Amino acid sequence: MAITVAGIPLSGAKVLVIGLARSGLAAIRLLARQGAIVTATDTQPLEQIPAAQPLLAELGVKFVLQSADVAVGFDLIVISPGVPADAEPLTRARAAGTNVTGELELASYFLQGPSIVITGSNGKTTTTSLIGHILKSAAMPVQVGGNIGTPPTAMIDASRPNQWNVLEASSFQLETIEHFRARIGVCLNLTPDHLDRHHTMAAYETAKGRLFVTQDESCFAVLNADDPACLRYAAQTRARPLWFSTKRPVTPGLWFENSQLLFDGQLLMDAAGIPLRGMHNVENVLAAAGAARLAGVSLEAIAAAVRTFPGVEHRLEFVRNRRGVDYFNDSKATNVDATLKALEAFERGLWIILGGKDKGSDYTPLRDPLRAKSRAALLVGAAAPKIERQIEGAVNLVRSGTIAQAIAYAAERAQPGDTVLLAPACASFDQFDNFEHRGQVFKQLVEALES
Repeated sequence: MAITVAGIPLSGAKVLVIGLARSGLAAIRLLARQGAIVTATDTQPLEQIPAAQPLLAELGVKFVLQSADVAVGFDLIVISPGVPADAEPLTRARAAGTNVTGELELASYFLQGPSIVITGSNGKTTTTSLIGHILKSAAMPVQVGGNIGTPPTAMIDASRPNQWNVLEASSFQLETIEHFRARIGVCLNLTPDHLDRHHTMAAYETAKGRLFVTQDESCFAVLNADDPACLRYAAQTRARPLWFSTKRPVTPGLWFENSQLLFDGQLLMDAAGIPLRGMHNVENVLAAAGAARLAGVSLEAIAAAVRTFPGVEHRLEFVRNRRGVDYFNDSKATNVDATLKALEAFERGLWIILGGKDKGSDYTPLRDPLRAKSRAALLVGAAAPKIERQIEGAVNLVRSGTIAQAIAYAAERAQPGDTVLLAPACASFDQFDNFEHRGQVFKQLVEALES
């Protein structure tokens, strides 16, 4: 039977895929298998995208360099998450009546089994990984991917009707969904992020909210009762809500009280059993536990799995202790709110590395916690001048330029009991390929310090 996407039979359809990172390449492979006539485009020349070259050659896919009129003359356009939905070629394509969809939406026509989808500004990867860990520990069939690791279109072959797909989803992936529906949707929080892409908080909130707009009465929405955007999502969705809160009892839902995590008043576990630092990780555990319980895992099994969760690389990751000084890698702190959460996890004596590629952020909320907890802010990357202007006077500022220079400066001056923390509040793309690359470099430099 011919598969149709957005009403378009894929076999023989002329499809343009924009963006040749992991998601775009996975989409190309799927579309070619379905008999589509695929063309690929990117803002970079093909010779600068080595990962794409063998796949396009293998499948006989034509490549064209992206231009304003590149999207003219196609039956369907599939965009990678990194491609702005309001880019000029897409605006022209929509004006001509061409359907524009995303890689997550494309996958939804093929992916078997129910999905748990986690979104939010901060905590997505930890919560996604934790839910996968809980389900695996409970011997439930599950695969984990999305914005973390494996693109949704690359998860199709391994999917089964009785298997859970646990997916981290960004606003970039969600803003184009129509057919995709999460059995369990999770929103952790919403704070300013990606405003260079979405331009306004309202647009950013709307993009995330597509996750809940596409749900129906058979679905569940796990929502943060302490977050105003989540309250608005509850009013927009037909899904049944399950709340979580670190501030008050919620029904139906999970909450934190007297150092305990409770589910509808029943003890889930003591907070001391969570092997992750910070109150934000209590929130992540509450959300993950709610999703896992809805998926059929017992409270006892959830608690046991949480206690054995190893954490996630680049999220408040302990690197080493050198001469009494702890080094922590939180390269995933790519916005101000994530950095605030990292600061909350420590008492004092911080040497914090800030900077990278600015995303239209306001850094002034960092002033008070930096004043209270930091010995110095070591500024790196393209955003350093803006950060300096906005936090000047709150903390000792050091213009370090690079992470290597920041580490060297802190390592020479930090005293036993201090902490050197990479929590940049910025994207990584000015000096690194991605936040993982940034975190790996930080760890390599720290490990190379003389003992």
